[in-house]
Amino acid sequence: MPPRLFLSSGDLVADRRFEFARDLQLKGDLAAAAELLEQAIELAPNFVSAWFTLGEIREKLGQREAAIAAFRSARADDPEDRHGASLHLMRLGAEQVSAMPEAYVQVLFDQYAPRFESALVGDLGYRGPALLLKAVLWVRAVARKPALFKRAIDLGCGTGLAAAAFARNVDRFLGIDLSPRMIEKARSTGLYAELEVGDMLKGLRSKPDASAELILAADAMVYVADLMPVLAEAKRVLVSGGVLAFTTETHDGEGVIIGEGLRYAHSADYVRASVEAAGLNLSQLEDRSARNEENVPAPGLVAVATKT
Repeated sequence: MPPRLFLSSGDLVADRRFEFARDLQLKGDLAAAAELLEQAIELAPNFVSAWFTLGEIREKLGQREAAIAAFRSARADDPEDRHGASLHLMRLGAEQVSAMPEAYVQVLFDQYAPRFESALVGDLGYRGPALLLKAVLWVRAVARKPALFKRAIDLGCGTGLAAAAFARNVDRFLGIDLSPRMIEKARSTGLYAELEVGDMLKGLRSKPDASAELILAADAMVYVADLMPVLAEAKRVLVSGGVLAFTTETHDGEGVIIGEGLRYAHSADYVRASVEAAGLNLSQLEDRSARNEENVPAPGLVAVATKT
């Protein structure tokens, strides 16, 4: 995982107590860590990182209401919500599932960029791009069409793993990612004709109608709560006969939830309904895990949709 975000309080004594508290937290002495964090907050009442960490500890201790209060304080003191306190509030059931804070996602992946591929592929056995390639090849074969595309858009392109998997099948790749550091890594691959720093939905909205034959989203929809707007824009941007392929995590219930890893999981019925509502045809939806969590395949889906 990326380095942990720390936002200084501006008070050296408060910051030092936070450091001691983190050491105790890592050693498993949660009660003592919470006490030190409370002392730090007394010195610096708007200490965002202390409030957030206190929320995590309170949650671990089973103190739900106290955790909710701490996470709300963390978000109030940092409206951009760079720590992602709102995601914890959703997971605790204190708030409805909604969009991820953009600043949280950007900070997360800016920090993650230096060791992203080694962590994702090496530690988590990431296989999303390979699964998408296999699915797209199958869908095109069934349709008796070549799996060759002049223009493709890679949503949440990261360091370029999806573009590498599809390099022989695409003439020109455009990559979009919210993280500038991820874009730097993607640029170094030489796989992209164009790269943009930005949100996936906003990036799609800036593209002309019928301007791409293929749109990919490998391990990107897990950061999107409501799939419909992205799918609808993808349909507009795709040419007739164009293909949208994406992975997502899933669960056995209904709708969309926040998982333990603070990533969205979409039920299979929700994905089907979203694709249909966007006006796309669902060509394939299969249970396939794109990555491991704690050495166990995380439940996932591979979806391929086409535009008529």
